[in-house]
Amino acid sequence: MGTEEVEYTNRLLSQAKWWKRLLDVQRPYRRHLQRLHLGFVLDVGCGIGRNLAHIAETGQGVGIDQNPHSVAIAKSRGLIAFTPGDFLASSYAADPCFDSLLLSHVAEHLQFEQTVALLKAYLRYLRPNGRVVLITPQEAGYDSDPTHVAFVDRETGERILRDAGVKVETHYSFPLARFFGTLFTYNEFVTIGRKPPESDGGSDPSGDGCQFGGAGARSRTS
Repeated sequence: MGTEEVEYTNRLLSQAKWWKRLLDVQRPYRRHLQRLHLGFVLDVGCGIGRNLAHIAETGQGVGIDQNPHSVAIAKSRGLIAFTPGDFLASSYAADPCFDSLLLSHVAEHLQFEQTVALLKAYLRYLRPNGRVVLITPQEAGYDSDPTHVAFVDRETGERILRDAGVKVETHYSFPLARFFGTLFTYNEFVTIGRKPPESDGGSDPSGDGCQFGGAGARSRTS
């Protein structure tokens, strides 16, 4: 089963159990993203839109995913999402409009070089000084999904950011201490970096002419 197939979309949908919604098990992860104040977010590998929905409560986001079935689900939920080709044809790809780039639970599905290349491909749509947030599962989470191909720990995550030209600023274990990574399926590595102030392309390298995001979102990453 590949992550671009309808079976993978169905797998994501099957994880949304009624009791999980009742207990609001996503609350810590939702609050975590909101506390980061990411502004206008480009969510690369958005899946069916879980993080986009989290972001929408306090900000704005646009998602990209290679799986057209997952993109269709995200859109049906009122979220903005594209396949890679459709994103490139959209007005969102005209200038570096985004305050932050989120790569959550994507890198473990790719080889190291593929993740670096993916990140580089979308960095041009991130404003100078914009933040990059990389989130990957720890041991128990990594072992829970047969589509995972590369374990991305803290050190590997930092190398991915550095090789893509991003300055690493911080890293931590979430929501529990690193010790619980082998026990708790949903413990994560979080690595945060920042795009250098020098522009690397786009018709408006500064992003000042961007029609999306809003001044409030921009100020959070300035």
